[in-house]
Amino acid sequence: MNTPNALLPGFIVAAHGRQCRVELENGDVLPCLTRGKKSEAVCGDAVFIRRTGENQGVIEEIRPRHTLFYRSNAFRQKLIAANVDQLILVAAVEPAFSTQLLERCLIAAASQDIATLIVLNKCDLADALPAAQARLNPFAARGCDILNLSARQNAAALRLHLQGKTSLLAGQSGMGKSTLINALVPAATAATREISTALDSGKHTTTHTRLYHLDATSHIIDSPGLQEFGLNHLTPDELTHAFPEFAPYLGHCRFRDCRHQQEPDCALQAAVNAGHIAPERLGLFQMLAAENK
Repeated sequence: MNTPNALLPGFIVAAHGRQCRVELENGDVLPCLTRGKKSEAVCGDAVFIRRTGENQGVIEEIRPRHTLFYRSNAFRQKLIAANVDQLILVAAVEPAFSTQLLERCLIAAASQDIATLIVLNKCDLADALPAAQARLNPFAARGCDILNLSARQNAAALRLHLQGKTSLLAGQSGMGKSTLINALVPAATAATREISTALDSGKHTTTHTRLYHLDATSHIIDSPGLQEFGLNHLTPDELTHAFPEFAPYLGHCRFRDCRHQQEPDCALQAAVNAGHIAPERLGLFQMLAAENK
């Protein structure tokens, strides 16, 4: 039996600004607010809460995270989800997806050691499928895992990749994330409607992050559609190490503080010239480094 004002452990299963839904150890889900004007709590966070009423609580402490997936620009950060084991990036045959957005999300995941999977959805659109697959060929060539499916026909193909993990579903609006969620979690539509009402957010598009249980050890987090993804929070070293193909060449430049731009005897430039690194990848690194500077 809990004593009055006792701290209760739980984890956030939905978040929208300062409003959260926290699942307690007994399975109850309690609406909770965060303290202060700015919330640092996100879906997936393990927390301690204190009841402030029979059906209300306040988050008192965010427990240590093992991962945090977020984006940032020069002015602010947008925290998306915590304690994620895997990022599932959803692209679609139609409408067109942004390869640069995919790249940025993959870099953010790499910086947190989060595993990644790209899902190409709407593969039943046979006429447009080859062009969409061709746009993903450079990702496949460097070892990115890619799964082709149609959420309306064979979403179960994704389930094997979700076992025993907390996975975050992310991507642009219109890629079919909600259709995937509804196929994997039959009760998701009703749950989303309930959460949307509780958090005073839209019912027809995902405007908050929401965690669903697939089984006792497998969970999936749906998130709002992404239109941009800044990486200003990454230091130069973190950005460099988020490109795995750079690893064999780091430390071999003439200058220890080489920025891998136009410096003489840059090992990355030499690797590009030798065909070991795609020039587009070094170009992306240089663009992101310039943004962060």
